Amino acid sequence: MNANTGATLSQASAQQMAWKTENVAPLWTVLKGLVPAEPRPQAIAYAWRWRKMRELLLHAGETISAAEAERRVLMLNNPGLDGKPHITDTLYAGLQLILPGEIARAHRHTQAALRFVLEGSGAYTAVNGVRADMHRGDYIVTPPWTWHHHGHDGSEPVMWLDGLDLPIVNFLRAGFREEYESEEFPHSCQANKLWDKYSGTLLPINTEPTSLCSPVFSYPYERSREALERLKKHDECDPHLGVNVRYAHPLTGGWTMPTIAASMRLIPAGWGTRLYRSVEGTVLTVLEGCPTVEIEGQGSFELEPNDVLAVPGWTSWRVQGGVGRDAVFFAFSDRPVFEKLGLYREARA
Repeated sequence: MNANTGATLSQASAQQMAWKTENVAPLWTVLKGLVPAEPRPQAIAYAWRWRKMRELLLHAGETISAAEAERRVLMLNNPGLDGKPHITDTLYAGLQLILPGEIARAHRHTQAALRFVLEGSGAYTAVNGVRADMHRGDYIVTPPWTWHHHGHDGSEPVMWLDGLDLPIVNFLRAGFREEYESEEFPHSCQANKLWDKYSGTLLPINTEPTSLCSPVFSYPYERSREALERLKKHDECDPHLGVNVRYAHPLTGGWTMPTIAASMRLIPAGWGTRLYRSVEGTVLTVLEGCPTVEIEGQGSFELEPNDVLAVPGWTSWRVQGGVGRDAVFFAFSDRPVFEKLGLYREARA
């Protein structure tokens, strides 16, 4: 090494030390990583199999009570995210169990939440005193900063999928939480009263939205299923998404929550979608049938009822409906966030 080379290395080292001291760094060394050509999700496609998940949940019910746990939940941690409690890069999901006679005490938090019921009957979720009885396939909304608790006055275990925008809210450092003074928030009415009031195409003329979240807390599966059948009858089958209905805020037509999109999809037996991708991270849960989901570059997943599949953002995927029976699945994603920020993008093959 000649003297000039040694001097150059010495100057470069001094320059790097000066940058470090002043807490600055050269953009040109990392520009393509900070501004990539396309999204690079860290999450990977992964399926949680209900046969095993159910076994683990019931075992958890034998080892800890709802009172001890506050929420008896097994978090679905995406293996591509190094142990973070995220099912995709920006969403959280978990499987919750409540047993007869239990109460999961009331609290509230700034994270929005959904419940999608997988098995059992006799349990309920109460949101600001409005009780929503839980039945398989029901979609239940828990808006941010609302008092909510779960209870069970039936006779069999009840299990459901929780979905929250927890990673988004925590990234923004906007998380707040508060415990209610007693186990239960006082009940005021049944959720079906709100469904009766708001679920039709004709609404009270003087009703104005007072929240970004839907005033309907519980969307019964039987109604969602009827809507899918009506659209199927009229050949409303999107080549990339199948027969697709979204859960809507009845007063605005928008999503039921400002950060989470929820929908129900039907893939006819023997029919398959074309490759599709979008920036949203998506979580799929099978209700009926045994669809196969092909994730480009990550293989195929043959799914059964109650299996949960994470589909990372900007990942190409398609669904085959299976043999002999239509496939029906619930999906939730972070699509509203991208839409509000002007960042939503999709690609259809």
